[in-house]
Amino acid sequence: NAKADIASALKQARAQKKRVILDFGGDWCGDCLVLDMYMHQGPNDKVLEKHFIVVHVDIGHMDNNMDVARQYKVPVTKGVPALAVLDANGRLLYSEKEKEFEHTTLSDVTKFLNRWKA
Repeated sequence: NAKADIASALKQARAQKKRVILDFGGDWCGDCLVLDMYMHQGPNDKVLEKHFIVVHVDIGHMDNNMDVARQYKVPVTKGVPALAVLDANGRLLYSEKEKEFEHTTLSDVTKFLNRWKA
């Protein structure tokens, strides 16, 4: 349940003074798996743990949680992975627009995390 997961993450983010990353994708998406690997690989793993709560939002085959994607202005129909960043109060700080994380690199993920960390 993406909405419940986001609500729980926001509560945790407020308590821990962190931001929330919404990671839209599916287990069928190779680029999504690569992005997740880069997010949890050094040095990103430490930045992620210190500054963010990650919520994976499963979009199925463009037939699941599309309302959540629209709510956070993430155009998943252009492709995934797609990310959004929320502050601890749920305010949208960033939403991906142009498939920025398709064929991404470790250093691109590092720059992103450092730019949006709390």
